[in-house]
Amino acid sequence: MIDTKAIEEHIRGILVALGDDPDREGLRETPERVAKMYEEVFAGMNYTNHEIAQMFNKTFEEGFEANGSKGMVVLKDIDLFSYCEHHMALMYDMKATVAYIPRGKVIGLSKIARICDMVGRRLQLQERIGRDIADILTEVTGSEDVAVLLEGCHSCMTARGIKKPGSKTLSVELRGKFQEDASLQMYLR
Repeated sequence: MIDTKAIEEHIRGILVALGDDPDREGLRETPERVAKMYEEVFAGMNYTNHEIAQMFNKTFEEGFEANGSKGMVVLKDIDLFSYCEHHMALMYDMKATVAYIPRGKVIGLSKIARICDMVGRRLQLQERIGRDIADILTEVTGSEDVAVLLEGCHSCMTARGIKKPGSKTLSVELRGKFQEDASLQMYLR
């Protein structure tokens, strides 16, 4: 579990290290506010991929053959954010496209978005976000045919260091038929 009291103490120390006065009016409640924010934005750190799969394991089997079908499910433009584990910098304007070929059952669409959201709420790498989403979707649906495309901006690239606003990072996790059949990949764009 996230230790909000320890976060408050450390944020207070950071404010002092920055040369500011944590007791001045504008900063008095900042450590508590930051601790509450961290508790919210890092909520995914409280759960393993398996636990997230169990949380959002709502599937429907009616009308889907046990051998799967020729169809696929694609959910595009899922908004999410995360924080880079290298700088604790925000990854923002992030969009996910998640696709899979059903094998006897489908997952509720809102559950796909919730999986993306929860996976993002960790200190992460964009590449790992895609892998984690694919792992969880495979566990829930039983399908090995999964694709996750992520595109996002990283404030460690745009606001600091090289300072290249507008630069975007694209990462792709392809599994099963999505890796084998390039024609399926066109549905990810």
